[in-house]
Amino acid sequence: MTTAERQRNAAELIRPQLPAELIEKRAGCPFDPAAGLTELSGQGRIHRIEHNGDTVWLVTGHDEARAVLAAPQMSSDRINSPRARALISPELHAEMFPPERQAGSFIFMDAPRHTRFRRLLTGQFTVRRMRDLTPRIHEIVTEALDAMIAKGAPADLVHDFALPVPSLVICELLGVDYGDRDEFQQRTAKLLSLHTTVDEQIKNNLAMRRFMQKLVRAKQENPGNDLLSGLVRDTDLNEDELVGIANLLLIAGHETTANMLALGTFALLEHPDQWARLHDDPELIDNAVEELLRYLSIISSGVSRHAKEDVEIGGVTIRAGETVVVSVPAVNRDDSQYDDPHELRVDRPRGHHVAFGHGIHQCLGQQLARVEMAVGFTELLRRLPTLKLAVPADEVPLRTDMSIYGVHSLPVTW
Repeated sequence: MTTAERQRNAAELIRPQLPAELIEKRAGCPFDPAAGLTELSGQGRIHRIEHNGDTVWLVTGHDEARAVLAAPQMSSDRINSPRARALISPELHAEMFPPERQAGSFIFMDAPRHTRFRRLLTGQFTVRRMRDLTPRIHEIVTEALDAMIAKGAPADLVHDFALPVPSLVICELLGVDYGDRDEFQQRTAKLLSLHTTVDEQIKNNLAMRRFMQKLVRAKQENPGNDLLSGLVRDTDLNEDELVGIANLLLIAGHETTANMLALGTFALLEHPDQWARLHDDPELIDNAVEELLRYLSIISSGVSRHAKEDVEIGGVTIRAGETVVVSVPAVNRDDSQYDDPHELRVDRPRGHHVAFGHGIHQCLGQQLARVEMAVGFTELLRRLPTLKLAVPADEVPLRTDMSIYGVHSLPVTW
């Protein structure tokens, strides 16, 4: 296998290949799905896509998506899927996914293995615990805004607000030293980049494991009151499992919320009537958070599953071993579920979006993310009601090169 083939095939495990018209944003439309995806959604709800010799079932309907994500016949183990085994050699598979790296990676596990980890973690992410964290989140948001305002306009909302807020929250929750943020943020960015080479991915994974292994051992010697210490003290998880879980929570806990805060602010600024509506009626904040989650759908490349056995979804038979991709942006704009789905409306009644997934793999940290967004947007609107972009909208750099969509920076003034 050539170096180019090695890179291409390994990258396919991160994002299954689809035609450009189904994934590329249109110029001037940073918040909308690709034009081809919107057109395809109007032609049906589940589609057989063949591209460059690869075949994928693409789901764009809401009910069909929930059926796929809830079906026990569907596996989330893309690391050991038939597709993964076909794409990369056994030698490369062993190099990329050694047993110690797979340990604790419960998002890529099926029941009953997944059940064990999910049960241990569910009690750590209760609604009550997230409510108890709310005062501290208010403090973190206030401190970030104080610093940004004191420094003066213009500012980069990503660097000064959207990234540090969830990073500090997840550091405090896990018991990670916030002084280490530059290291894990840079390595996370490399891991999420669609252009990082296989060798760079392996190198960054090893570095992240060493970083977290050191922390786990410190918690074993001197546990505190944080979530990671609780897992060390109160569970039978081994070191590799603790490292894997902690890395997943650290990466997911700051990247997704950071991008929602930045991209959500961008969307509100580009819809000044909705910014004004939310400013005038802060009671709408919970609805606005759900609407932004639905409207923006930052898991833009979709959620992958493969069939462990033949299964019928939406009148279509998916054969054992075939890959299914749930297109989150398309599903969250299904016109059978939402009136005017392509419109951003902060007063829209809550719906059943799939921004956090569905079924046994629904995001564990969704309540934490909701609290961070609610507090973050509320305080931005209250403290900086005259906030506006400092550059034309088409000059805002979009994260089309990353597996989690958003903006690389958001220059603002007030």
